[in-house]
Amino acid sequence: MTPEAGRRPFGRGRPVSLFTLGTMRCVESVAQMGAVLGAALDAGINHLETAPAYGPAESFLGTVLAELEARHPEQRRGLVLTSKLLPGLSLAEGKVQLAALLRRLRIERLDNLAVHGLNLSEHLAWALHGPGRELLAWALGEGLVGQVGFSSHGSTELLTEALASDRFSFCSLHLHLFDQERIPLAQAALAAGLGVMAISPADKGGRLYAPPVELVADCAPFEPLELAYRFLLAAGISTLTLGASQPADLSWARQLARADHPLSDAERQALERLEQTGRSRLGASHCGQCRQCLPCPSDVPIPSLLRLRNLALGHGMDNFASERYSLIGRAGHWWEQHDASACNRCGDCLPRCPHGLPIPDLLAHTHQQLAAPPRRRLWG
Repeated sequence: MTPEAGRRPFGRGRPVSLFTLGTMRCVESVAQMGAVLGAALDAGINHLETAPAYGPAESFLGTVLAELEARHPEQRRGLVLTSKLLPGLSLAEGKVQLAALLRRLRIERLDNLAVHGLNLSEHLAWALHGPGRELLAWALGEGLVGQVGFSSHGSTELLTEALASDRFSFCSLHLHLFDQERIPLAQAALAAGLGVMAISPADKGGRLYAPPVELVADCAPFEPLELAYRFLLAAGISTLTLGASQPADLSWARQLARADHPLSDAERQALERLEQTGRSRLGASHCGQCRQCLPCPSDVPIPSLLRLRNLALGHGMDNFASERYSLIGRAGHWWEQHDASACNRCGDCLPRCPHGLPIPDLLAHTHQQLAAPPRRRLWG
């Protein structure tokens, strides 16, 4: 059955809205959750994403959903819920945590259960061959969840293996206008019938809700966030997460609730100008993200670091680039482990770069420009 306008297939589950309400920022009160959920419903959103790791968000959501059920049962039944469990649990621990999750949400069955942070090879082994496999199979067999998937901050190689396993029906990935490495992987997953959710394209995609003046000019006549959303929707991504903390955060979701059409000529032209302007500012130091410089003997994630440099110098996105750079080595397996200071100038990358970039020098400049005091992560 073809989904209605403004809805897209999502794996083996029910169709979902083009935007997903992520609840990680609704942690102040039940009233806050209620106000944000009300705005999401007004914007046509039917997919809600939460997790035990989001502090009290899951419990707040359960309370608000129970109230919605009492007032508007049909509206409540139209919602699709996704929650998560961290990898590494034993079968017994997983059963206990899933039961607690269902109690907090005040439901008997969860639409979508995701492995939260399938970031390392041991996480994938847990899910495919260890206790995680037993847990996910048990949850499906008992009818406690409708389908299983994963979210990941892991490498493209790890994601390729996970998606090829045929064990998951959906995934949540870092897919952004300013980080397009995984777009082909996402589109292959979509072609195979999986649901694909983009992780926070507004925030982790570049703090696009507070763009620098250079980026605003580069994206004109479109707003940077509008252009980023349309890029992903036109690429076919099932749904885009939006971590709202107040109703006003859902304004673009409301305006683009049915914007699942191909890019217009004006949008394509704006994207081309955006790319050309960034290249022009960077000149010969622009990194094309071909990844031919890898592997690095010191495990320096060269393309990821030079991508941040591209954004800072190419589009004035210094605050975002510095914020992401400050997390390196301080966020466990959720982020990169080595920053540019780990480069020992061995020179292995130099002959592999098709553009002859002085990579060690560029890495040193990246560290000089972006190194900043550590910042607190939102959660975890």
